Amino acid sequence: MAMAPPIKVFLGSFAFAVFWVLAVFPAVPFMPIGRTAGSLLGAMLMVLFQVITPDQAYASIDLPILGLLFGTMVVSVYLERADMFKYLGKLLAWKSQGSKDLLCRICLISAVSSAFFTNDTSCVVLTEFVLKIARQQNLPPHPFLLALASSANIGSSATPIGNPQNLVIAVQSKIPFGEFLFGIVMAMLVGVFVNALILLCMFWKVLSVQKDEEEPPVEVSTQEDMNSHRFSPATMSHLSSQTSHELAASLDAMSHHLHNSPGVNGTLDNLTLRNRITLSDEIHTPKDITGTENGNGIGNGDSGLGLEEKDEKSAKWKIMLWKTGVYVITIGMLVSFLLGLNMSWTAITAALALVVLDFKDARPCLEKVSYSLLVFFCGMFVTVDGFNRTGIPSAVWDFMEPYAQIDHISGVAILALVIVVLSNLASNVPTVLLLGARVAAAAASISPEKEKKAWLILAWVSTVAGNLSLLGSAANLIVCEQARRAQNFGYNLTFWAHLKFGVPSTIIVTAIGLTLIRA
Repeated sequence: MAMAPPIKVFLGSFAFAVFWVLAVFPAVPFMPIGRTAGSLLGAMLMVLFQVITPDQAYASIDLPILGLLFGTMVVSVYLERADMFKYLGKLLAWKSQGSKDLLCRICLISAVSSAFFTNDTSCVVLTEFVLKIARQQNLPPHPFLLALASSANIGSSATPIGNPQNLVIAVQSKIPFGEFLFGIVMAMLVGVFVNALILLCMFWKVLSVQKDEEEPPVEVSTQEDMNSHRFSPATMSHLSSQTSHELAASLDAMSHHLHNSPGVNGTLDNLTLRNRITLSDEIHTPKDITGTENGNGIGNGDSGLGLEEKDEKSAKWKIMLWKTGVYVITIGMLVSFLLGLNMSWTAITAALALVVLDFKDARPCLEKVSYSLLVFFCGMFVTVDGFNRTGIPSAVWDFMEPYAQIDHISGVAILALVIVVLSNLASNVPTVLLLGARVAAAAASISPEKEKKAWLILAWVSTVAGNLSLLGSAANLIVCEQARRAQNFGYNLTFWAHLKFGVPSTIIVTAIGLTLIRA
């Protein structure tokens, strides 16, 4: 693409700079409006400065990516309600054989869950579990938090739904889900192993210290814990409180409520309370006083207790069936991805199937979707497209292309270095939007297999690059912020503490993974 007129180049660069500053530093003192508003501001400036026309701006918004992102977020909300992430938390502590076993287990569980439920989601849910288990075993949380965040990033590289940049790559490259997975999965597995090995080497002495004392066992699946883990991939959600009118409702209404709130552990206690209220009303009816049915009030009371137990069992079965339905639909979505069906519509179909299965007003669940993230993507699409039209990205790539050919080891190394640097300076999603089409076009001139490999290299490197520094990925920031805010278990993961581990881990894991990617 030829360079645009100088005035458009200047104005387009200014608009992109505004977007970049607010995307990387969302709370800058001179304009603390946040990433989402900053994205819209950059898009608006592109149109206002006539770098891009309104029609071109609308056309630049990639609806398949937004549909896939929305669908996976809704599915994640229902999986959280079905207690899947609570079970993952339990798995962390189940028959743990010590600190080193715990660290390896965190690496594996974080990586696998991130591959299928996004890295941000896994980090939101698992951070407090990790902090509690570390305190229970009287261990420093630092290595375990690093294991959680870094493994989440590495694991998310394996699938198109693992992180936002992979969504963009999958839609633009049209690589089927199965081919994407099998092209990177070996690099991911070895990367997680090497990452765990680096953590063990760096923190071996810390993890080998004999515990002076051990905290009493901490139950990581209490109702209070699950309340704190209500989330969408970008924002924490909330539980609705029950009113006194609900406590006075009939047993049928309670059963209906229970059916529609399967993820809440305290529902059975509420059911018992409501049954007792109903039972108390029945005991004071003329039938109970005269004993017309059983001959005395005591017999009717025993019958009521039997009814209570029956209703509790019925409620448990409803919960179990609902959870089973959620898991079956989710597995069906993943199988459909593997079969090569359209990913966006598959995710949306799975989301709507879960809404129908829930059989109630979906507004509370849909409110937990991070619509600000969808708006951020819209603004980013417009801003990046406008910056591309200035001709600057094309000019930079034309200069670098001869040195970044992926049919040579040196070319792959240079390309990987550029992706790592840009991903940490401009964030990984804008990097993918800026480089993706150009890198793929250059590789396509060699062979179709090289084009596919170029996309997979971009997915691998841009994702693992997030481990370089604390600001490299949203997953890192989520772990840091969740750890800092955790009640009674708070811990501050500093920028420098992360950097000491992040630099060697990123370089080693990226280099090893590049040799294992298969087109």
